[in-house]
Amino acid sequence: MLSVADEHLSSLNPSARLVMYGQELNPESYAICKADMLIKGQDVANIIFGNTLSADGLHGKHFDYMLSNPPFGVEWKKIEKEIRKEAAQMGYDGRFGPGLPRVSDGSLLFLLHLISKMRPAVDGGSRFGIVLNGSPLFTGGAGSGESEIRRYVLENDLVEAIIGLPTDMFYNTGISTYIWIVSNRKPAERKGKTQLIDASSFWQKMRKSLGSKRKELSPEHIDDITRLFGQFEEATRDGVPISRIFNNEDFGYRTITVERPERDAAGQIVLGSKGKGKGKPVPDSSLRDTENVPLSENVETYFKREVLPHAPDAWIDQDKTKVGYEIPFNRHFYVFKPPRPLAEIDAELKGVTDRILTMIGGLTK
Repeated sequence: MLSVADEHLSSLNPSARLVMYGQELNPESYAICKADMLIKGQDVANIIFGNTLSADGLHGKHFDYMLSNPPFGVEWKKIEKEIRKEAAQMGYDGRFGPGLPRVSDGSLLFLLHLISKMRPAVDGGSRFGIVLNGSPLFTGGAGSGESEIRRYVLENDLVEAIIGLPTDMFYNTGISTYIWIVSNRKPAERKGKTQLIDASSFWQKMRKSLGSKRKELSPEHIDDITRLFGQFEEATRDGVPISRIFNNEDFGYRTITVERPERDAAGQIVLGSKGKGKGKPVPDSSLRDTENVPLSENVETYFKREVLPHAPDAWIDQDKTKVGYEIPFNRHFYVFKPPRPLAEIDAELKGVTDRILTMIGGLTK
């Protein structure tokens, strides 16, 4: 990745002075990278061996540009102690202040790691690209570590774009993947906004598969995706949306807890007898429910419209309200396809039935 970045940037600006840094856990990859950097005249001391998350080999360093392709959905149980210790002791002065994802998937830890390496905006800022699977977009409800991390990056206006790639793009997995473009130096027109680009249809079949990798982006596809990002406009292709622009708060919501009263055998509402609940209806936990209200909508207005008509005795437990963020990527590009006419389906079923009856008839002769 460093080599290709070097070649690409040097082709765009031959006079650019590029200084490369990297950290790698796999010993073979580390050795190859170090040898490659040596050939290219880079300082090999800048290439660090070790676990990026538990032993930051580039502590205190900040960069203009970064790129990362961390492992998808890998648990971090073996290094949990170190991660939690840094989060507890250093908070936002460390890498993991915004939150910690579930132990079964450390993808968002790599995102936080790169954010901690961004050059401050006052010094020119930074931009990076990271390839993640789909779970960091939506896994975890309001208040969870994943949601809090998404909340941090969106409320701090760090996400420029997320690009959905085709399936079958990687050697060891065929799942859908996404490139997050993150920056703390957004141009004025992008401030407060996030662009989603659906490039899942931008691919060509490889002449020879490499494991699970059966598709690739042609130079033309890369140009198209880059153009969509650069133009920063909503766009369609063959009537299907491929670029959409949202306000950051469009991905936020409040999870409200809706309570309903407990009733006695006679159907009367049970009232509390002590504490701050004295004289107030006792909530029935079996009737408790939650609702997700978009941040852009007033909670009381939503409650009166969506809940009270169906449960006039309901109320909101304000102490349990949580703010959450998710990016339902596929939902924003979903295009409804109406079902075929019933007569067409009936005719097809009749045809299949007739063929089956004919086959059965042949067997009985």
